[in-house]
Amino acid sequence: MPSPHRPRTLRALVSAACTAVLGAGLLAGTGAPSATAATSAQEAAAGSKVVGYFTEWGTYDRKYYVRNIETSGSADRLTHINYAFGNVTGGKCAIGDAYAATDRAYTAEESIDGVADTWDQPLRGTFNQLRKLKEKHPGLKVIWSFGGWTWSGGFGEAAKNPAAFAQSCLDLVEDPRWAGVFDGIDIDWEYPNACGATCDTSGRDAYRELMAALRSTFGPDRLVTAAIPADATDGGKIDAADYAGAAPYVDWYNPMTYDFFGAWDTAGPTAPHSPLTSYEGIPKAEYNSAATIAKLTGLGVPADKLLLGIGFYGRGWTGVTQAEPGGTATGPAPGTYEAGIDDYKVLKDRCPATGTVGGTAYARCGDQWWSYDTPETVASKTEWKNQQGLGGTFFWELSGDTANGELIKAIR
Repeated sequence: MPSPHRPRTLRALVSAACTAVLGAGLLAGTGAPSATAATSAQEAAAGSKVVGYFTEWGTYDRKYYVRNIETSGSADRLTHINYAFGNVTGGKCAIGDAYAATDRAYTAEESIDGVADTWDQPLRGTFNQLRKLKEKHPGLKVIWSFGGWTWSGGFGEAAKNPAAFAQSCLDLVEDPRWAGVFDGIDIDWEYPNACGATCDTSGRDAYRELMAALRSTFGPDRLVTAAIPADATDGGKIDAADYAGAAPYVDWYNPMTYDFFGAWDTAGPTAPHSPLTSYEGIPKAEYNSAATIAKLTGLGVPADKLLLGIGFYGRGWTGVTQAEPGGTATGPAPGTYEAGIDDYKVLKDRCPATGTVGGTAYARCGDQWWSYDTPETVASKTEWKNQQGLGGTFFWELSGDTANGELIKAIR
């Protein structure tokens, strides 16, 4: 799964203007922007979007609440929040964890406005907290993301009747019980016509047809976005589906330019999981963000419809043999919640970065080796994103940052 500046008010106005231009330029019956609208949108949108994923399960062990988005200063820098994840089952969009989303009662200390939930109020949970956050930040948009690594198995059935799937999603996103919370939908299908946790055999055209149905159903005024793979190898996951053909139907894509390498290769070689560029000794030359963007733009996806993905976490090995990348290992390093992965906010002190390679940082601590982005590498990546004319940045995910938002504040 996505496994991750100027004041927000100005960026929000630019982003809203871009969305309006795109909506006004939709050609009747096609969902494709006119040439004039596309040109104006590219000029207005370049670099403007800052999209952060917020996880539904963060309310449990992580104790990361919507309130933390406000207290960290992140709300002032975000243009959009992707709420992860809704389920895809029975050919329809479905709520993921209803307790976390709509039922959990927040105390005054946990609530964004210091007001505790009551037993008889019509909406509690994270959805209510997101509504309160939007009241504080009227320009902020919230998008409901569906699928992810765990719940992408249902997309194959959804692809058999795209129109029915799209209607079920619109009905859920705009359910009157949480009216005004969501501004659109994000599709995180891992992966169309390829393998993730499960293997999909829908065919290369299925993704384009599903996204076309979503745009037709959601219309020009609601956001339709998607997380897509970053595998730029010939015959890889990008080639498996028609992402260029589907591009006219999305407001933007989030190519998941992280998790290129990790301790699922238990013996190594050690390598940064989110390199911006290739470097001498990289295990796979095409496994880097620059190659992903070049592949997608080469296929015809407009640069301003691509956001650069950044991970607010690191991946690491144990039993390593050297400080530089390319060494051997014996397995995944221990993590707070899962072996081989940990948050930036943990790693910055537990295993401080000692070097950079391919535009991202790495460190050796005892027999462990970790790679992760720092404020310095995030700033460099976003400068590169600006040079490429990309539509902005997105990251997985908010709870990985420090309490004062060190990483999001480095996004330029």
